[in-house]
Amino acid sequence: MLAAFKGTVKGGIGKLREGPQGKQYRDGETWPALQRPTWRPDIRAAVISKARVNMHRKLSNMAKMTGLYPLAVLSDCVVYPSPGASPMDFLPYAASGKPQPGGFRLGPSPGLAKLEGIQEMAWAVDLMEKGLNPARHIEGGDAVLEEGE
Repeated sequence: MLAAFKGTVKGGIGKLREGPQGKQYRDGETWPALQRPTWRPDIRAAVISKARVNMHRKLSNMAKMTGLYPLAVLSDCVVYPSPGASPMDFLPYAASGKPQPGGFRLGPSPGLAKLEGIQEMAWAVDLMEKGLNPARHIEGGDAVLEEGE
């Protein structure tokens, strides 16, 4: 269900700014998507902008609450160093056991973060020394996913 929802949303956002398609297209020609009322690059830009602003707000709040800064950031992925083997080891929690508001929270619901993978610090350092962004590779087949996350 989650995959279907994500595919629908990503496809819908992508359709708001559909580019020219097909072998017949020549530079400078208009393309059929421009005539559709659903071609709305302004709405797409607003959705992406809102997500980016929320990400920056959460990054700032996490730095204030934990003193930790991300090792790498991509459009929708953040790689943090953790003192333990789990993201729960660095996510801020109140004394009551509930997540602190304003930071990243793990979960399957919209607005919550999903765990993409866990790696040793040496893995991230090795990628960064090669000039690569660990956030681009954390979801790959070489990342370890925790059971049930």
